[in-house]
Amino acid sequence: MQIIEKDVLTLEQKDSLMQIWNNEYPERLHLNTIEDFDLYLNGLANTKHYLLLDDSNEIKGWTFTFLRENENWFAIILDHQIQGRGNGSLLMNEIKKNNNSLNGWVIDQDNEVKQNATLYRSPMLFYVKNEFTICKEIRIENEKLSAVKINWKR
Repeated sequence: MQIIEKDVLTLEQKDSLMQIWNNEYPERLHLNTIEDFDLYLNGLANTKHYLLLDDSNEIKGWTFTFLRENENWFAIILDHQIQGRGNGSLLMNEIKKNNNSLNGWVIDQDNEVKQNATLYRSPMLFYVKNEFTICKEIRIENEKLSAVKINWKR
């Protein structure tokens, strides 16, 4: 596995990432078109993308950082076939190198359903293992997401 850093994604990369997004995130976060994906990405400031590639240069994971309200935020997603093997921590350590603090939203319950009708499992233990603090008093609740804020500080 190798990580490449990108400021701008190609259409082919966006297509691969949208497939991973739709396969791995809960169904209510589903993106219908590349235009929806672009709309989401274009709403973020100072975005940096980190792509995790396998030996065939196929994208298997992705994390990205961005600026929101003067805080550094991130999101991360891995193909389920490579989860549980240290690849998420590999990506997480890469973005930690360039940031003193990171914030994210994490679904903290196991009642969400993925597009393939399987349950989405909360990655909360992954974040705790990677030295994030759970900000229990800060939540987002809307039609797309029910999540708690997490924070990491150097």
